[in-house]
Amino acid sequence: MGLENTPQSGPQDPESGLQNKQPPRRQGRTAVTVPPAYATVLDDYLTALAHAPVTDATRRTYASKVRQFLVWLATADTSGDPLTQQRARDGAARDYRTHLLAVTKRKPATVNNALAAVDDFYTRRGLGPANAARAELPKTAPRALGHRPAVKFLREVENRASPRDKAVALVPFYAGTRISETVGLDVDDVRLSARKGILRVYGKGEKVREIPIHPSLRAALSDWLDERRDWPGAAGPALFVNQRGGRLSATSAHNIITAIAAAADLDDKTTAHVLRHTFATTLVRGGADLVTVAELLGHARLETVRIYTRPTEDDKIRALGHLIVDQ
Repeated sequence: MGLENTPQSGPQDPESGLQNKQPPRRQGRTAVTVPPAYATVLDDYLTALAHAPVTDATRRTYASKVRQFLVWLATADTSGDPLTQQRARDGAARDYRTHLLAVTKRKPATVNNALAAVDDFYTRRGLGPANAARAELPKTAPRALGHRPAVKFLREVENRASPRDKAVALVPFYAGTRISETVGLDVDDVRLSARKGILRVYGKGEKVREIPIHPSLRAALSDWLDERRDWPGAAGPALFVNQRGGRLSATSAHNIITAIAAAADLDDKTTAHVLRHTFATTLVRGGADLVTVAELLGHARLETVRIYTRPTEDDKIRALGHLIVDQ
């Protein structure tokens, strides 16, 4: 019945929050070890973060990135004390930005996410955010599936025997949901009528949005709801459950989607986030109003959606086809 996490004690859902001040980690990853001198600093931050009004996904991300920052800071050549002095804080944040870009070759968006976590860390220490400019983002639309890869993906979804796996793969594709939003759905979030339907999604900042259910997604959800009655945990609220009856984890949902993409022989790794970008790009390129797309995606700022109007890498390649060659 698809891919599952191996049995483990405690909650199955990695979105369930911090346990013993240690955020759940994706299976197969090993957390970097913080030197003893910074262990207490990290512990204090995790304690403050555990009570912050942010999503569990944000807590997990910030905890991981601050841990990496402190590991780097332990061996960095800094002036002053970056943990107590504002000027030293700024220098450390700028040097870390350079380290991520030049040494570890991280993408600008990844670097900016790390700096956001560092700012949160310093703010909770009472120093305020660091004065460090963000890395310049490339003026290219986020990676999304083109028409042909999207068709290949959908055909492979159709080949899946598991109605659950089909629905898991099609929710981000046809509703533009994040992976955490997908596995966070409950049965009563799916409202199906004779011909239509509404998907109620709980997004970042506990904001709720309602998304019309595409006919193809409606069929997949109907099939899964019919089969779900015979699964362990059928009496529970979670829409997507695993074979033990618990809520399907983000890791398992990710594995389902990437396995389908691999079977479809797509060139690049396809994740739920790529499917979300495909949803947005298709709507924007199809002429949908940006305000409407922003509401469907759960974005508060219209500027966030404008990135989907930028050229893609395929657009740039096609543009080069207009150049003159002497053959």
